[in-house]
Amino acid sequence: QVQLVESGGGLVQAGGSLRLSCTASGRTFGSYNVAWFRQATGKERDFVAAMWSGGSTIYADSVKGRFTISRDNAKNTVYLQMNSLKPEDTAIYYCAARGWGTEVGNYAYWGQGTQVTVSS
Repeated sequence: QVQLVESGGGLVQAGGSLRLSCTASGRTFGSYNVAWFRQATGKERDFVAAMWSGGSTIYADSVKGRFTISRDNAKNTVYLQMNSLKPEDTAIYYCAARGWGTEVGNYAYWGQGTQVTVSS
């Protein structure tokens, strides 16, 4: 079993930056694919970015060029660097592990989420 805990969310002005962290406990997750999803109020949870265990990455079109996913397996932590934030990036951000692709249902482990609010 793996427990995921996100941190780093907050309130930021449009154009600003935040870095989210997701730390795993319970077992090392270096062999897992990891991903970030987000859910805005009243909307479905959507894919944001993923990093496969081999290091390759994919991004949603809406964040490509602005967000960067990375991981530090020694620290059991995955990051999401978010730059040039827009009000439409406002959502609860969730990290996920042990899965594949861009679908919510494909991932076994989830964090509790961290709120990101971007003011205009």
